[in-house]
Amino acid sequence: MLEVQPKDSRGFFMIPQHPEGAGYYVYGTPTNGAGQYGHPALLSVLFFVEREWLASDTRRFGIGNISLANGGEYGKHHSHVNGLQVDVRALRLDGAEAPVTRFQHGIYDRASTARLIAIFRSHPSVHQVLFNDTSIPGVMPWDKHDDHFHVGVRAAIK
Repeated sequence: MLEVQPKDSRGFFMIPQHPEGAGYYVYGTPTNGAGQYGHPALLSVLFFVEREWLASDTRRFGIGNISLANGGEYGKHHSHVNGLQVDVRALRLDGAEAPVTRFQHGIYDRASTARLIAIFRSHPSVHQVLFNDTSIPGVMPWDKHDDHFHVGVRAAIK
């Protein structure tokens, strides 16, 4: 039988956690995808970015917090309630799938992080990227966003 991703009461799906050959890996709290339920519009953006990223880089990028199943308060992630925001880790020069801050010169890969952000920004649904490396075009600074960037997506209104 074909396994289907978990779906919440809003009709949002958990992003696949360990897809074979994917261009992304997952991280975040709570673990095991419990905080990674995305609106279909956000999932479409993530899969678009993944495809475009894989065309130019073999490293995987990290997808973090999105939304809890059925929405609701998400601790310090007050904007992560409607499945239209996602946190993405900055990239490392060594390719490790681990955190890195923009201050870790020699480990932080600014050029590749900028390229990944540019791919996100090229999607017409993306309306916001928050990240404290303001040398990257199109980002706005935001408190506690030195090791990841936050992407906001618009959804079509029904």
